[in-house]
Amino acid sequence: MKAIVTGYSSGIGSEISKILEKNKYEVIKLKSRLNDKKSLQLEIKQILKENDINLLINCAGVGVFKPHEEIGIDKIQELIDVNLTAPIILSNLCLRSLKKTKGHIINISSIEATRHSKFSALYTATKAGLRNFSLALFEELRKTDVKVTNINPDLTKTNFFDDFNFEPSDNHNAHLTAENIAKKVFEIINFEGVITDITLRPQRLEIKKK
Repeated sequence: MKAIVTGYSSGIGSEISKILEKNKYEVIKLKSRLNDKKSLQLEIKQILKENDINLLINCAGVGVFKPHEEIGIDKIQELIDVNLTAPIILSNLCLRSLKKTKGHIINISSIEATRHSKFSALYTATKAGLRNFSLALFEELRKTDVKVTNINPDLTKTNFFDDFNFEPSDNHNAHLTAENIAKKVFEIINFEGVITDITLRPQRLEIKKK
């Protein structure tokens, strides 16, 4: 069984990769930057010459949370490229292989895809786009037996918050962990049906300023 996991080097992507490798998956690690479309296309084509893919997990993501007029044009493009364009392109490139294996696409979106938060307009737009892409793609692929799942995690204790002025509270009831999300991903992969959309939340809502 072979899987492509983006964002495998840290956070949720790293934990997903670990649990897959413990369960006899070979995780293929992409070398291309997700915003370099030509390199990404060439790399995927080369991978698919030698492998059939059973699982595509789009986990890489970047964020910015501040007034929209203060966000630089390059940052706007980066969020769109990494959070939305790359998963759409990777799904496009891998679909023929996934149809052969009756595989599974899992997109890690965000709680922000389901609500409208202050200073999150850009991030929300990319994640809501990813969520709706997932749900529509599932309808397209139902007859092919390719599964599509969208996951909306709430505050998760990872390095995602390193560059922000806030982070999840240390209270274990107020944040998710990357390890627990990875466990849920593995449950979803093995579910005898399709979980098309799931939101994962801690019991409490607590953040702390840095």
